[in-house]
Amino acid sequence: MDKFVVIGGVPLRGEVETSGAKNSALPVLAATLLTDQPVTLDRIPRVRDVRTMQRLLVDIGAKVDVQGERVRVQVGEIRSPEAPYELVKTMRASSLVLGPLVARAGRARVSLPGGCAIGARPINLHLTGLEQLGAQIRQAHGYIEAEAPQGLRGATIRLERITVTGTEDLIMAGVLARGETVIVNAAREPEVSDLATLLVKMGAKIEGAGTSTIRIQGVERLNGADHTIIADRIEAGTFLAAGAITGGDLTITRCAPEHNAALIAKLQATGAEVTQPEPNTVRVRVDGPLRSVDVSTQEYPGFATDLQAQYLALMTQAEGISIITETIFENRFMHAQELARMGASIRLEGNQAIVAGKKELTGAGVIASDLRASASLVLAALVARGETVIDRVYHIDRGYEKIEAKLAGVGAQIRRME
Repeated sequence: MDKFVVIGGVPLRGEVETSGAKNSALPVLAATLLTDQPVTLDRIPRVRDVRTMQRLLVDIGAKVDVQGERVRVQVGEIRSPEAPYELVKTMRASSLVLGPLVARAGRARVSLPGGCAIGARPINLHLTGLEQLGAQIRQAHGYIEAEAPQGLRGATIRLERITVTGTEDLIMAGVLARGETVIVNAAREPEVSDLATLLVKMGAKIEGAGTSTIRIQGVERLNGADHTIIADRIEAGTFLAAGAITGGDLTITRCAPEHNAALIAKLQATGAEVTQPEPNTVRVRVDGPLRSVDVSTQEYPGFATDLQAQYLALMTQAEGISIITETIFENRFMHAQELARMGASIRLEGNQAIVAGKKELTGAGVIASDLRASASLVLAALVARGETVIDRVYHIDRGYEKIEAKLAGVGAQIRRME
């Protein structure tokens, strides 16, 4: 397994470019299953989860042509409407193919998703919604099997809780269903809106994406389209935290600052100077000590759970006591123990982490437990005295494109050890 070796203590300075959003790339790739026409996608990040999704599409019957950030997909025929465990066991987003496969092929067999060990992400919300659209669902041997031989029909679906992948899956199922589909309590994340933008280009009729109520008028077929996905707000947020934690002066380019408004407000409250020199650029500078500021994760437009671990690392370097409350996932403080090995003072109480700062961190051997936890360990290593070796960085490769090269480009002493 690859490792990162980091020598801390260097403020990050310069410019770093954001890649396309991993959490947008996965649903738009799944959406190519809805048509037999070619779909060309730009700014697709070259990360492990995306490669897994591309292999899955090939297994199903797609022709996938990858030219750097541009990916051309054509699913002329669905040969095997299945997502096997061996292929998708490392990826939570495997359930995204469920809706489009049932909508187009009338059946699907999808392994229950794997991925990060950060707590339950109940797929039952997807399944209940698909049943309301007319699908027959059964679960056996670790697989979800869905059938709709007569096609799907529109319905009003009230989600019990907000779910991003569930909203995306049901949108893709609804675009080919007969009649109107209404999704109430829908996720409002930018990635949901990005998926809807692509589907509308393909001929879908969708209103309300980005709000809590989405209305879909089903169509008989979809066409091909060209689409450039949005910037990765979690990667941009990670770089903002990296600039702040190192006391640097870092400019993040090709991003969407409005998608990180909640994080930017918290950073400014800590004493960091965050400005927007250009529409797609954000700059963070820290000249003095940081102040501790509490945060509670919320669905968008609140503070993203995918930035909680990075913010927690930042709070170890802020003066005072901060309380980090995790409201989305029940097992998302696995990084706290590894940060404590580096000298952080963190006490866990239920869904809260109480962080006492500022503590000097020292280099240590640590293990990444999930995608965003691995990013928090990288941030901590950037300010730790001495050398930190981060094991199991395949987790970070699932969602960050060449993060070590990007950080090294702005001054970090970080290298990959194979």
